[in-house]
Amino acid sequence: MTTKQDPIRGKTLQFIWTKGPVANTTHEHTFNADGSMTWRILDGDAKGKSGDEKEYASMPVSDDVQVVSYQSHSGFTVTLGMNFKDGRMAGAASNTEQWFPVEGTFKVESVPT
Repeated sequence: MTTKQDPIRGKTLQFIWTKGPVANTTHEHTFNADGSMTWRILDGDAKGKSGDEKEYASMPVSDDVQVVSYQSHSGFTVTLGMNFKDGRMAGAASNTEQWFPVEGTFKVESVPT
């Protein structure tokens, strides 16, 4: 994929959650060049917890909006609509028994070396 199609590949983003089971926490997500993803919780009761996920999907909806989805090793799938013009995100987190709407904001923090 090109950068235009996948603006998160090879970058680290902070997700600031405002709605859902992890509301009021910030998570760092590094979307690796090989298509895998690493996340880390930056604050709250679970601060420092992290995980590596085998793959993520990122698809353009428009020039400013991207849909990003990944399944964590905990069994939850997170699917987000991410607006790169205003930094808002919204979507859902679900497993075989639970479903939660999620919302928040995000910002691109860095490009990993």
